[in-house]
Amino acid sequence: MFTAAIFDMDGLLIDSERPIMAAWIAAARTLDVELSHAQYLQCVGLAMGESKQILATLLGGVAAYQHAAAQVTAALQLERLAGDVRPLFPIKPGAAELLTALRGRGTRCAVASSSTRGQIAACLGSLDVLHHFEAFAGGDEVARAKPDPALYRLAAERLGVDPADCVAFEDSENGAKAALAAGMRVVVVPDLKHPPEAIVAQAFHVLDSLHDAMPHVPRWFPS
Repeated sequence: MFTAAIFDMDGLLIDSERPIMAAWIAAARTLDVELSHAQYLQCVGLAMGESKQILATLLGGVAAYQHAAAQVTAALQLERLAGDVRPLFPIKPGAAELLTALRGRGTRCAVASSSTRGQIAACLGSLDVLHHFEAFAGGDEVARAKPDPALYRLAAERLGVDPADCVAFEDSENGAKAALAAGMRVVVVPDLKHPPEAIVAQAFHVLDSLHDAMPHVPRWFPS
């Protein structure tokens, strides 16, 4: 049915959204600001520029945002030195098994993430799953982030496949919108936020985890 699989990273392949949220809440407290979970969730799935605007408003301005962002980056070590392969974030349940199964069937895989290419390489390299992917498309390589389809189109282009032959795995509403706009089918695996009914209705499948995709692999990706 499909010849390629394209994966989001944060919240889908790696459990990064929770520690990132915790780091922002902790950084906000150093500014005497109580940032709630509900307030932070407004930023999930948004492009960096949009989330920056929301957080700057919640924290009290651009200077406050920059102060907090520096603390978050230092705490999470989002940019690593070359050769540092310690895991940044845990891998999500079923991710390694699914990637191994797809590789065994000759299914071509790529990543389309709003994170930078450097962050993609660092995160997936530290978890020893980087070798499963033939191509990457990072948020620093496109003019418009999700829900614009540019990231998914770039990933498909780098794989050399038609978007219609791809299934995208996403956890966020904006990510699902981006993949759908690129002409792909979408499997939604919710993380911090469950997608709205409009996205669920358009999804190819909605799963509780990537592990739940395993029984579908032979039918979705015939070898």
